[in-house]
Parts: sequence; structure tokens; C-alpha cells
Amino acid sequence: MMRKNIYMFLMMVLLCTTSCLDKFPDNAVAEDKAITTVEEADQAVIGIYSSFLSSALYSGYLTLLPDVQCDLVYAVNGYSNNLGDIWRWDILATNGQIEAVYGSLYSLIGNCNFLLDNAAKLMPTLVDDDDVDHLEYLCGEAYFARALAYSELIKLFCVDYKGDDEAKNELGVVVRTSYYNEQPIVRSSLYDSYRQVLSDLDKAAVYLALDEDYDPAYDGYLYNSSVYFNEYTVYALRARVALYMRNYEDAVKYSSKIIDSKMYTLSSVNAEYSAGVSYYDLMWQNDLSTEVIWKVGFTASNRGGALGSVFFNYDYSSYKPDYVPAQWVLNLYAENDGRYNAFFRTATTGYSHGLTWPLLYKYWGNQDLYAEAQLLNTSMPKVFRLSEQYLIRAEAYCKQDAPDYAKAGRDLSTLLAARCTSGSSVALTADNAMEIIEEERVKELYMEGFRLQDLKRWGKGFERVPQDQSLSNGSSLKVDAGNSLFVWPIPQHEIESPGANIVPNESNK
Repeated sequence: MMRKNIYMFLMMVLLCTTSCLDKFPDNAVAEDKAITTVEEADQAVIGIYSSFLSSALYSGYLTLLPDVQCDLVYAVNGYSNNLGDIWRWDILATNGQIEAVYGSLYSLIGNCNFLLDNAAKLMPTLVDDDDVDHLEYLCGEAYFARALAYSELIKLFCVDYKGDDEAKNELGVVVRTSYYNEQPIVRSSLYDSYRQVLSDLDKAAVYLALDEDYDPAYDGYLYNSSVYFNEYTVYALRARVALYMRNYEDAVKYSSKIIDSKMYTLSSVNAEYSAGVSYYDLMWQNDLSTEVIWKVGFTASNRGGALGSVFFNYDYSSYKPDYVPAQWVLNLYAENDGRYNAFFRTATTGYSHGLTWPLLYKYWGNQDLYAEAQLLNTSMPKVFRLSEQYLIRAEAYCKQDAPDYAKAGRDLSTLLAARCTSGSSVALTADNAMEIIEEERVKELYMEGFRLQDLKRWGKGFERVPQDQSLSNGSSLKVDAGNSLFVWPIPQHEIESPGANIVPNESNK
């Protein structure tokens, strides 16, 4: 059932989430103070949601690093060297940012395991049906959060999934499914790691199912409660994971559950919310949208990182961005593409060289948070959006054994109709389909953390071409598709931790 207080999330307290894999979560209660009531279980789930506020995750490194590492942005002469090792591909197993991502995801998994272990003990003691239903829903949220965390670990620290047979012989991640029961610290196969994700999603789908008579307009759900997981977040992750596993039939199946449900609608550049502000603008300027399936909810006092800082470094007098958009990306947007004006604003920087360039306005920040607390560059990460589902389904249609370019073209045309002021129709053929889809993923999902995985999945490298005032160390970098750093190194302290038997990645060597 749906949780009744849709604003409870907004009262969360940000908790530390940097514990190592071999430790219990820093924010968990001691074993002799385990969960004994549904109310305590509810508080534990609030803690799970609060884990996503970590600036090592979606409001920071987890989103930024994969795209900064690739070809979407350029470091500017005079930059602060923030994320510099990642941009230069000088990535070691001791990189603190990668350690933070790894540790935060495993701490989140530990929080989920704590709730699930204790819920299994609490469930047989409940006599009230409403309490049973509520605890089951809480478990569904924990199963989903654990699946999401493992999917991100697999995406970053494992090779591309080529097929079931190959995956059984490839390294996956360390899978921990219990808080209390000791489990070996060894890497599962890639095959088994993904099976853990799918198993958790199967359980989450049962517990998070919406009531049959659920009205999506009730209480402004799509605007206010997209900070919570539900059955559609399950479908969204199932579709994404299916695409990554090259299971194109399931990718179509689960993306279609969302698209065909009409629960969510694309935010259009052609429909005004207020004078001069489109519904698409509203999504980025105020983090409100009918196409967001799940976002990390912020308030002025309980928030994550400032995602847009590296693109502005604004000191109330000038801009000194560490990174600016790549020219080749800017060139992709046609004049009728409303995303360009929503994403980029040309400004003269405060550097001595006076670079004038389109800066990434997409993450300038939530205007309501700025009005309340003068928070700059602070936006709620939109982890799942309807637009990604159209892109997933279009790619899956083209990659199936019997490609359906017509259906893929209709999906892209639907997306472009919401993004362009005119000329939104696109026709796909065997010759142009993947080129168009790849470009649309760049234009739609720019700097949302997908590029490294996309290039890995497509078996592509890249080459940077120097642009105006781009840092010489890295601007001419050429990366082949087989480069080992497409798979991040396992943090060295995890490999060396007592009791661990973690096989390193090739990039560790």
C-alpha cells in the first residue's frame, strides 16, 4: 500500500554513508537495539532514503564522474583540478572519489540488509493486517534500494554483459544479503550479480504494487511523491538493467509498462507552466515534472550535494567553471531543440583568459531552494525519467533479433515532439538507427551519468579534440574501446581489508 504521509521523506536527517564494505552501516542501531515495531522499521526506511542524499551518489560523484571521464565536457585552463584525475584518465585504486562511490553504495546496501533481516523477525509477531501491509511495503522499498545500489556497482566496476554464458565467467561484485549473518567477502560472477538485482526487483514488484484503483492525480502524487519508490520505479530499473544485459525483449516489456500506463507524461517545451516558463523548464528549474519516475528529494535543510558547482564555481561576481560543454555536444542540438536553451546559457567567465562559452545551466539549481536558503547549483537528481524509457525501448526495438525500426522511430518522434518546437518526426533505418539513438541519448541525458556505460555497451572509444581554453593535459586524449579504465578499479583498501578475498579488476594493475 502507499505510505500515507507523503512528506515524511522531507524530514530525513542526512547520515554518514562512507563505511567500508566489511563494516556495518554507520547509521544502523546496535544489534541489541534491533527493530521491534513497524514504526521503527519505518524510521529505518527513512534512513535508507537519506542514504541517497550522499554527495558521493546521485547529487555528486555517481552522476558526474562517468560523464566527466568521457567526452562530454572539457576542463578549462585555470580550473581547480576538481575531478581532474578522472578527466585525465589518471585513475588509481586509491582515488578518493571512486572510494566514496563504492563505500556509499555498500553502506546503502548494509542499511537495506539491516531492515530486511529485522523485518523477517518482526513479521511473524504482527497481528494487525494494516501493520503487515505496511511492513511489506517497507520491505519492498528496501529490496528496490538494494537492487539499485547493486546495479550501479555492476555498471561501474564490472565489464559489459555480453551474454549469460560469458557472464558466468566474468567478475561481478561482492554480494551481501544479510546484516547479521557473516558472508564471505568475495566477488560473485557477473551473471550471479545481475541475478541478485533481478531477484530483489521481483520481490520489490510484489510489495510496491499500487492499488488497482489508484488515481495518479491524488494529492499531487506525480509532483510530490516521486521521491518514493513504487512499482513503476521497479519497471524503470528492470528496463534499464535489461538493456544493459542485452535482454531486449524484457527491455521492451518493462519500458512499455511505464509508457503505456499513462502514469507519467513527457514535460514539453511547447506547453507553458507560466509566462515564459515551459513544463520542461519547470523540471530543471524547480525539480517538478510529470515525467520524473523517481528523484532524490531535497529540502533546504536536508539535501545532498550541489551537482552544478563544477560547471559554475560562482562567487556572486563571476563564473570560473572547472568544466564546460564539449563543442561537439553543443553542435548536436538543432535550432528547434528546446533542450539547448534549458541546458545551456552563454556567459563570459571570470578567468584572465575571459573565455565566453555556453555553460551548463541545467544544474544552475532549484529556484525554490535558492529563494528559501540561497542554495546555488543544488538540484534534485532525477534518477529515473520517462524520457529514458522511450530511449531504452527505441534501442531495444532496433537491437532485437527482428528489429522494428518503425516502432523505434515512433518512440523517438514522441520524445522529440516534447523537446522540439517543430520538425519532431524521425525515420529510422538499419543504416541510421543506432547513430540517431546514440545522439539522442547524449542530447537527452547530458551529464546525468550514462555516458561511460553507454560507450562500454556500444563497444566504442572516443577522442577529444582541443577547444577554446581547454586544458592541454587531457584535451587531446584518445581512448580505445578496450581500455581497462572503462571498468573502474576496486578500491585498494577493500582488496586489502582483513578477511577479504576480492579479485581486482584489470584497471587495478
